[in-house]
Amino acid sequence: MDVRSGYKKTEVEVIPGDWRIAKVGDVCQIFGRIGFRGYTINDIVKPGEGAITISPSNIQGNKTDFAKCTYISWAKYEESPEIKIEDGDILLVKTGSTVGKVAIVQNLPTKATINPQIVVLKKITINNVFLGYSMGFRIIQNQIAATVVGGALPTLSQSQVAQFAFPLPPTKAEQEAIARALSDADDHIESLEQLVAKKRNLMQGTMQELLTGKKRLPGFEVNPDCKQTEVGTIPDDWEVRCLGEIGKSLIGLTYKPTDVRSDGILVLRSSNIHENALRFDDNVFVEMDIPERIMMRPGDILICVRNGSRDLIGKCAHIDGRARGMTFGAFMAVFRSSFHNFVFHQYQSHLIKKQIFECLGATINQITNKSLDAFNIPLPPTKAEQEAIATILSDMDSEIAALEDKLVKSRQIKQGMMQELLTGRIRLI
Repeated sequence: MDVRSGYKKTEVEVIPGDWRIAKVGDVCQIFGRIGFRGYTINDIVKPGEGAITISPSNIQGNKTDFAKCTYISWAKYEESPEIKIEDGDILLVKTGSTVGKVAIVQNLPTKATINPQIVVLKKITINNVFLGYSMGFRIIQNQIAATVVGGALPTLSQSQVAQFAFPLPPTKAEQEAIARALSDADDHIESLEQLVAKKRNLMQGTMQELLTGKKRLPGFEVNPDCKQTEVGTIPDDWEVRCLGEIGKSLIGLTYKPTDVRSDGILVLRSSNIHENALRFDDNVFVEMDIPERIMMRPGDILICVRNGSRDLIGKCAHIDGRARGMTFGAFMAVFRSSFHNFVFHQYQSHLIKKQIFECLGATINQITNKSLDAFNIPLPPTKAEQEAIATILSDMDSEIAALEDKLVKSRQIKQGMMQELLTGRIRLI
């Protein structure tokens, strides 16, 4: 590898000549819960009666999340003063399936400690935010992966964590500049996440009003009276219809492993649906004769009807022209109807989701064609009102999709920034 002028090759990365490779243990002290000071269920107390004991579930997206917490008695908290948590500490998951997750503690709501799956980095002598980003960056994460490989239960020791190496700028000013740039990128990402969540909540509220007739669009306020039906209160001029009365459900293709090819006809499956739209990063192709009736058509609603995870039952996508020449698998169904624009949004509503849940029962993770056709929806009296409602909801969907695309790109940009800044390829000072 050619090393450009002013840079040097090290055991972990090519870095600027004035940077050095540091060990985690050189820049902080690492503390964990000592085995004989563990706790049992008898030490668990109610909120307000003890301290938070931070677990891996309290680390979400490289940040601390205290929405759901476990608390242990004050006596247990005081027993291990070295692992009392403060804002600015760095947490690292050292045991379990999420080993390597990292977070900088922020906005600690009350006194806290850690459970045995976590270690905490304290007494940090460099910029703590810089160290937090370095702990989550690929250089240290690759060392973590190499250390825990092969074990039945992935586990890191404190001494192993102390030996992890990373590039370090020579001055705190440069560390702070890098930390500030990455924090600004994270703040931008968080603001987009909050905006997407706000738009999704608004979408749910709008769906609830428009799809049940609680709010009528201008030009369609025909009758102010309402009636009670099996799906709730709806306007007098609306009606309740079974999906089987306004369309038909089709079960997809059954194929054998010997039918699968590297190319051929794409079989759409549950993994091809993401956020109510198609994606094509996990594809299966077959070479076989397929009935025309189960070839995808624009306007079809593709629905997951069987899955190991019951949470995925009912997720769906509205098919456009991109799916021409594709089919769908036997764990999927298609609803085909001239009312598809309106019905697709009904599939996102609480009403359909409630009927799906009722069909699943306690143990069965599937819904049948018969069940699909029996689902009831409220239907406006005219195609014009149906299309007007569908247009508004589709426009909101498009706005959310555009924001999510922007969010994906922002996350990619941040990853690129980490690659450039944490290795010194780009210098801010």
